[in-house]
Amino acid sequence: MIKGCKICGIKDPDTLNFIINHPYPPKFIGFICNYPKSSRYVKFDDLKKLINIHKNKSEFVAVLVKPKNKILEQIKNLPFDYYQLYDCSPDEIKFIKQKYKKKIITAITIKDKSDVIKHKLFTSVTDIYLFDSKGYEKSQGFDHNLINNIKLNKEIMLAGNIKFDNNLKNYEKITNYIDLSGGLETSGLKDISKIETFLNNLSKIKNEA
Repeated sequence: MIKGCKICGIKDPDTLNFIINHPYPPKFIGFICNYPKSSRYVKFDDLKKLINIHKNKSEFVAVLVKPKNKILEQIKNLPFDYYQLYDCSPDEIKFIKQKYKKKIITAITIKDKSDVIKHKLFTSVTDIYLFDSKGYEKSQGFDHNLINNIKLNKEIMLAGNIKFDNNLKNYEKITNYIDLSGGLETSGLKDISKIETFLNNLSKIKNEA
């Protein structure tokens, strides 16, 4: 059952204000904290100003790719509710979770079935599993059917080139949260009209459930 969504890669205050104050705001809002290859990356000084805001009903997620100690120390007092971690071992995640007292979204990047079973390694350190493509900064997809039959006692988030106007009913049986970034953009920038369509469509699905 779809409970909500995450809008990722926010880097400007206008978009952030729009989604935080939307009648159907996203459950999660993600910020790219340490991955300069991404056009959505936000430098620390800009990030600090950007998220100095009342979150209303949303929760903030720091998106981190194999983070070094420096960035973890920089952001430790920022108002993040979750750390979304890529390319970290279970031990690294356990250390980060315990030291910084954050809930964890473990990103499992998928190309084929052999990648899917890796989720079993992270059971004890994960609060939410994110199944994503191996595209990272590129909006790539993967075969979402690969996770159709996973039985987990944790919530699931699904990414991987999902578009703003996709039929969200297609995802109802495989995920709790839909995660969009590039699918809400036009020419590399977040598009308010696409966000509006997506959030309204998601609200309809939730009301039908």
